[in-house]
Amino acid sequence: MIRKKTEGKPVIDLTGPKGNAFFLLGQATRWAKDLGLNGNEILDEMRDGDYEHLVETFEKYFGDYCILER
Repeated sequence: MIRKKTEGKPVIDLTGPKGNAFFLLGQATRWAKDLGLNGNEILDEMRDGDYEHLVETFEKYFGDYCILER
């Protein structure tokens, strides 16, 4: 099935290669810098738990800028 690209927001498929912790940490670093946020604090918070905590923290800071899919 082909679906139309979501207007303006990138989609991150958590079940695909972009859903791994390393990709999400890297994306958080880039977006934090672009948005003028403290990337070190965000990354520390993301790393302060398991994968589910990492995803929830990513959503907390960047959920307005992307769509996470499972």
